Amino acid sequence: MPILAIDTATLVSSVAIATTDTLVAELMIQTRKTHSERLMPHIASLLNMAEITQTSLKAVAVSIGPGSFTGLRIGLATAKALTYALNIPLIGVPTLAALAFSCPVPGVILAPMLDAQKGNVYVGLYEWREDAVYEIQPPRVLAFAAAQAELVKLEKPALMLGEAAVMHKADIVHPVPPHVIMPRAGSVAVMAQVMYGQGIRHDVAALEPLYIRRSEAEVLWERRQAQEHC
Repeated sequence: MPILAIDTATLVSSVAIATTDTLVAELMIQTRKTHSERLMPHIASLLNMAEITQTSLKAVAVSIGPGSFTGLRIGLATAKALTYALNIPLIGVPTLAALAFSCPVPGVILAPMLDAQKGNVYVGLYEWREDAVYEIQPPRVLAFAAAQAELVKLEKPALMLGEAAVMHKADIVHPVPPHVIMPRAGSVAVMAQVMYGQGIRHDVAALEPLYIRRSEAEVLWERRQAQEHC
């Protein structure tokens, strides 16, 4: 039975359906329209084109971050609503791990990076070993220059993936083509099939986005509170 996957962690809106051994369908678009406008119509279109009914889904997977705060909330809320309505499992897939999963290149370090604003990036380090991707460095927030400097010191060559790699393309010696580094729900769906086979399920009520850092609104609120109490 298929798994429906959602990735709205960046400006890319992507939905996909995968079975155990096949990526059945995938829809990706990168425009300025909000995820709230296009996500549900995309899901409906994808199911229709793939000739798959909602009731035939065995799980819903969602990219849980790090990434855009608003995008992550929309994607997770949609995934939770679907799993609750259909009474099927929810699987949260780390966004950076899914990016690394989409680039199965052995012998290199994969460094997916997403925009964390103000010159910073969300970055994690991964490596493919025996048909599986392994986390070497968990996701964190760094200035892009600091992240780039760390990659130079690695013993193996590093490939930068994700939107930050596009934003800083002029500063990268070996840029990766856009179709490889673009966040894809297809990767989320295939990873979710593996996780499902391992017995991984997430609680619909408890699963939260992996933000890594606080939102700008939270930072500003704390500053105002501190000023009021001075």
